[in-house]
Amino acid sequence: MTISTTTVARGGAWLIEDTEPASVFTPEKLTDEHRLMAQMTDEFIDNEVLAQLEELEKKNWTLARELVKRCGELGLLGVNVSEQYGGVNLDKVSSLIVSERIARSASFAATFGGCANLCILPIFLFGTEQQKQKYLPKLVTGEIVGAYALSESGSGSDALGAKARATKQPDGSWVLNGEKMWITNGGFADVIVVFAKVDGEHFTAFIVEKSFPGVSAGKEEHKMGLHGSSTTPILLQDVKVPADNVLGEIGKGHKVALNTLNFGRFKLGAMCAGGCKAAIGDSAKYAAQRKQFGQPIATFGAIKHKLGEMTARTYAIESLMYRTGGLIDATLAATPHDANDGAAVAKAVEEFVVEASIAKVIGSEVLDYVLDENVQIHGGNGFVKDYTAERFYRDARVNRIFEGTNEINRMLIPGMLIRRAMKGDLPLIAAAKKLQDELLSPSSASTGFGDGGVLEEETKAIAIFKKVALMVLGTAMQTYGAKLTDEQEVLSYIADIVTDAYASESAVLRARDAAARGNRQAALHEDAARVFVNDAAQRMEMAARSALAAMSEGDTLRTLLAALRRLVKVTPVNTVAMRRRLAEATTAKGGYIFS
Repeated sequence: MTISTTTVARGGAWLIEDTEPASVFTPEKLTDEHRLMAQMTDEFIDNEVLAQLEELEKKNWTLARELVKRCGELGLLGVNVSEQYGGVNLDKVSSLIVSERIARSASFAATFGGCANLCILPIFLFGTEQQKQKYLPKLVTGEIVGAYALSESGSGSDALGAKARATKQPDGSWVLNGEKMWITNGGFADVIVVFAKVDGEHFTAFIVEKSFPGVSAGKEEHKMGLHGSSTTPILLQDVKVPADNVLGEIGKGHKVALNTLNFGRFKLGAMCAGGCKAAIGDSAKYAAQRKQFGQPIATFGAIKHKLGEMTARTYAIESLMYRTGGLIDATLAATPHDANDGAAVAKAVEEFVVEASIAKVIGSEVLDYVLDENVQIHGGNGFVKDYTAERFYRDARVNRIFEGTNEINRMLIPGMLIRRAMKGDLPLIAAAKKLQDELLSPSSASTGFGDGGVLEEETKAIAIFKKVALMVLGTAMQTYGAKLTDEQEVLSYIADIVTDAYASESAVLRARDAAARGNRQAALHEDAARVFVNDAAQRMEMAARSALAAMSEGDTLRTLLAALRRLVKVTPVNTVAMRRRLAEATTAKGGYIFS
């Protein structure tokens, strides 16, 4: 397979192209303005949110509204909104920075996200000029609070199966009826983006004010976590909505919903990275002061393994997040558009829908791993409310459900790649066929990686990972054709392979760039990248074998597995020593070492 060396410009193109390390945006390339934004957000969370967390967890919604308003004063709510509507119009990397820092208080992060990501953004992206002028200035200052009402009791993942109805009136207005479920900020939101079907058929978005007669919030849900955020049903009983409050086009509500979720997944990945960093700091500090058998538990190999693995996985998701943010910003920079043109922003984000879903899936699952290990490092203390490990753990579980379940996102990752390939936007089919011809040839050369130089072998491994993804994806398309969408288990295996490939490449590119730039932590960057790639190789081979076994049997399966063996020959590297170095640096710093 010949891989081009052009700079990645399209979503998913990295799968068939090489990428130069210098072209990738990394956290080490943050500007002074970015770092000031991070510092300001950190200070706000430390001094004004975490300092009042106990009161928030008592469901003091007056305080929650005050904190939202404070976000508005600091410009945090309007990061992605143009100045014309009261925003500050910063790049998408800035939105990652804010999301990552806000996440250190998960309950307030949900409140913030419900307003900034799920209400402000769809209005900015799809609203008319009149709608933007009416709602955005008050939303971005925090004077009013927003929410997003998509889910229903019978249509969670199947959002287009909504039962809420909108009926047009003779005067052009609409009457909405229905019940929306699990609405963040539902107990005190002023403006809600609501989805309903016009005449029970045409899925459409509406801007609904809480003050409209017939709008009410149900009782607060008793949740496993996020006790400091409001989650209620929203009841719509003959709610009259002005004709001008249709958001987007009638029957095109799916564009509003899906583009909003794309942005939300992208930012949720950043929030998960922020949660990982907070938990690593929690673990490192505890392990350094907790003594057993006369010495700190941080000196024990088993604890070092945990801290090192937590750090390596967090490094990978952080790397892919900032890489994706840089790609979106580069796409916007290369596309002439007016700062007030929300449609251009939506198109740029939509281009990277695969990467956004990858960020959401791997971010939420790495966070769960990190928080579980944080509880384990705390031992019995991790199971009681006197320590933050317990709150971190219960607050995070919903991330695998938020913004489309991880199962839905696993269907979307290969689904979008295939759709783009079929449209001719991404030459995956030709690349997959050429690769298969090469692999099934008896003279096909074997390729593997081992303990080589400065990420030289890991860079070779990335090429292998991409070939494995193409091999399995191509086999699936040939085997099932149009019925591939019914094979959810196979699609999930493919999604996991693609996800590990993107995360691994992002980590390696970042580490290589750090070395090229003479970063003082270059050796630790290398350790983190190598640990992640080594582990990913094992996961990827197992996923590929399972997928191929599901698609074939007998001689065909034996031929495919032989081709896979020729492609992937993994020589393990000494990750024990690497994790120890990462863990010791983490303990010495008392937190995540790459911040």
